[in-house]
Amino acid sequence: MSTWQPADPEATRELGRRLAGVLRAGDLVVLTGDLGAGKTTLTQGIGAGLGVRGQVASPTFIIARAHPSLGEGPDLVHVDAYRLQSLAEVDALDLDSSLEDSVTVVEWGEGMVEGLAEDRLEVMVGRPRGGLRDAEEVADAGARTVTVHAHGPRWEGVDLSAALGDPVDASGTGR
Repeated sequence: MSTWQPADPEATRELGRRLAGVLRAGDLVVLTGDLGAGKTTLTQGIGAGLGVRGQVASPTFIIARAHPSLGEGPDLVHVDAYRLQSLAEVDALDLDSSLEDSVTVVEWGEGMVEGLAEDRLEVMVGRPRGGLRDAEEVADAGARTVTVHAHGPRWEGVDLSAALGDPVDASGTGR
């Protein structure tokens, strides 16, 4: 398990770009965190790093959105499971049919999609708490904490700290 503290949304996107450098077709990334924590921002970086078509935005109301690769890399399937109520609804999305050929990122997927793949990255995105009055303040509140926990044989021997760079403190400088 490794933890980073990107200082701002652009640093969170950059962490996503670096993460994309180790992702390949068949990888499942499960994102967890409070509303406004930066899950979609991290996914935007993953999309940029994979070189996919289309604006990566939260698919809250459409549930899942596919972003085809503009190059030789895998497509990105971006899912928002926030509105899903059961495993049956996850099954209805038929994510396992595209999992082998795509990188699949699922926001709010904890407890719902782990059965899709033994090999997965579970990413917790935390945000500052306390004293924030509204959603805009939360979104602009600064440093986040991003913790990546790898599961399964696919990730054995993969040094995420080396691939993603040294964990950073809130100022954006290395520790």
